[in-house]
Parts: sequence; C-alpha cells; structure tokens
Amino acid sequence: MRLLPRSLFGRSLLLIALLILLGQLGGALLARRLILEPRLEQIAIGVAHNATALRASLLALSPAQREAFVARFNAQALAGRSIAGGDGPPAPLPPLERSFARRLAERLAGDGLEVRWLHEAGGGPVLRLRLEGEDLWLAVPGILPERLFTGTWLLASLGAGLLALAGALAIQRRLNRPLTRVVQAAECLGRGGEPEPLAEDGPEETASLSRSFNRLRDSLARNERERALMLAGLSHDLRTPLAKLSLGVEILAGRDEPEVAASLRRSIAEMDALVGQFLDFARDSREEPAVVGELDVLTREVAAAYADHGQPLQLGLGAPLPVRMHPAALRRALTNLLENAWRHGRPPVRLRTGMDGDCAWLEVIDSGAGLGGRDAEALKQAFRRGESARGGTAGAGLGLAIVERIAREHGGSLELSEQPGPGLRARISLPLRNG
Repeated sequence: MRLLPRSLFGRSLLLIALLILLGQLGGALLARRLILEPRLEQIAIGVAHNATALRASLLALSPAQREAFVARFNAQALAGRSIAGGDGPPAPLPPLERSFARRLAERLAGDGLEVRWLHEAGGGPVLRLRLEGEDLWLAVPGILPERLFTGTWLLASLGAGLLALAGALAIQRRLNRPLTRVVQAAECLGRGGEPEPLAEDGPEETASLSRSFNRLRDSLARNERERALMLAGLSHDLRTPLAKLSLGVEILAGRDEPEVAASLRRSIAEMDALVGQFLDFARDSREEPAVVGELDVLTREVAAAYADHGQPLQLGLGAPLPVRMHPAALRRALTNLLENAWRHGRPPVRLRTGMDGDCAWLEVIDSGAGLGGRDAEALKQAFRRGESARGGTAGAGLGLAIVERIAREHGGSLELSEQPGPGLRARISLPLRNG
C-alpha cells in the first residue's frame, strides 16, 4: 500500500495506466494467438511440402547434378553467405524462430530432413538432406518476419496508449477539480474563514457535493450570525442595569459601610468585564477597515499603556516589516493575552515580536505555571476555562477564544506552548505582506 499514491487523482491515473498496459498486452497476446501462430503454421506446412518435393527431385538427379543444383540454389538464396553446418550445439533462437523451427521439424521428421538455422543477418531455416550417405544443405531464408513486434505495431500501440491516457487524464482532471475546490473551501472554513460559494456545475455527483457544501456553509454562517446577534443583544441589555447598579452604589457609598460598597464595585466591575468579553466575542474584526502597519509600533503602544497603569512589560521588538491588519481587533487580542498573563501567570511578563519565513508574529510570555498538563486546544475553545491549570480566577472562558478568532480572521493562528522554564508562551502568527 505504501507504493500507491496518496491522492485520489494519482491512484486513478495509475489504475488507468495499468488498464491501458494490460489492454495492450492482451491485444499483443490475441494477435500472437489469432494471427501470428496460424501464419507460422501455414508457412511451416508450405516449407515442409516444398522440402519434400525438393528431396524427391534431388533423388532423381545424379550425384554430380545434385551438387551443381544445390550450389546454384544456395548461391541464389544466401547471396554470398555461408552455411554454418556441423555437429556442434545450435545457438539459442528467438521465440519466433524457435517456434517456427519446432513446427517445421515436426513435419519433416519422417522425410529424412533435419532443420538447422542460419544465424547470420537475414538468416533463416537450413535443411540437411541425407541422400545415399551424402549430406546436402539447402537454405530457405526470407520466409519469416524479422521481429515479433514490428516498429509499426509498436508505434501504433504506443500512440493508442498515449491517446487513451491523455483522454483519461483530461476526464480525471475534470472530475478532480471540483473535489479540490471542496477541499480548499473546507480548509478555509476550518480556519474560521468564509469561503466563496462553490460552482454547482459539472457532473451530477460533483454538482450535488458542491450544493451540499454550499448549504453547510450558509447554515454555519447563519448560525454564527444568530449567535453573535444574541450575545451582542444580551450584553447590550445588561449594560443598562449594570450602570444603574453602579450609580446606586456611588449614591449609597456614604451611607453604607465602605467595605460593602467596595465589594459591590468589584462585583459590578467583574460583571462589566464579562459583558465586554461577550461583546468582543460577538464582534467581527473584519468589519473594521484593514490597514498596513507594523507590529512593532502596535506592541510599543500597548506596552506604554500598560506601563502607565503600573504593569511594566519586558519588550522585545523584531518585526519591522508591515502586515495587513485590523488594528483595533489586533490590539484587543493582544490585550486579552496580556490580561490573561497578568491574571493567571506571574511577572515578569514579556511582549515580543518577530518574523519567521513568510509570517510575522507577536507573543506574550509569562512566568507562571504554564499549561499544567492541560490541552492547549481545549483552552482555546469558547467557554472553556483552565482554572485547574491557570490559577482558578473567575472568568467567562472567552479570552483565548477571542484571540484565536481574531487571529483566524487575519489569516493567521494562535499557538499556546510551554516555556523551557516556567511560564506559558501565547503566539499570534500573521501572514507577512509587504506594503
């Protein structure tokens, strides 16, 4: 199975080529059985009749006349070549000549005739007649085709095989092209993108596959819009009672105990942060106009804002080339990673940028406990919280899901990995485009 191509196109092409080859071999066998072997049989019968008649004629001649006749006969038949007689072992013959010699020997066995072969160019059968104790050699060349597969047959077979292979290749490519489009669209959909609708043309089977994928694509897009609309509406509606609660706490702050007011303020702030996460998750970053900018500039601005709030970052810049991005969305993703590092990890927190091949990346590295044995892919799922691995701080479980979604909408990816030492590395990779 390892010798088989991995792709359906390769396997189908190999199968077609094998079928064509088997067809050519079958045609050659049929031609040998139905055309060549009957022709050999007819030639052997004719040569045997002529040899018997020739033997009878030589018996009627005197010894001197026999010698003169044989000399003139061989000189005309051999055109200057000599007959290699003798009692040595005969040289091996090709399949065609061997088959003819066997058939001719079977028919001449009872007439005192022995069949040998002239091995020079253009050679043929040589008959040895024993008459009155004397051996006479008679050559009968030029009665067989020189090759079993002539050049014309080979060219015709090769041309027919190439034409059949070219036709099969064209048909297979026409069938494979819609499958390739479906695979590419499915990969785009799996990365969080929105593939273009597939063309519903071609054979009925591939057209049905394209229609099914288009229905799946529309259904997923509709469900995503409905979920985003629900989250956005719910989050927006919650903002009003939260504002009222906050105002009420400020009004009653002087009348109640300060500890109770501070606790209420913290609870309201946490609820407001959760509502903000819902809104961020429901927001599509592609609604913001894309611009060409540098990751170094963006990270420097974010680091300055955190330093103003007493959370200094260790900055390492290495991505001066421009990338196409949605700045507000990418800033939101970077902020989520930093908040996650400060909340669940330990200082110092490092913010770095760099380039790797055709990608630019930015990463946040903390000094906390890392993944703690948890699956990185599970942590990136929406509403999945890593409290056992990341400290147990309350949250909606949307931070990393928002970051991954923004990365996918930029055509990139989010990767979580352990540090060689303590800590977690969260890297956003973006395709690099020169501005």
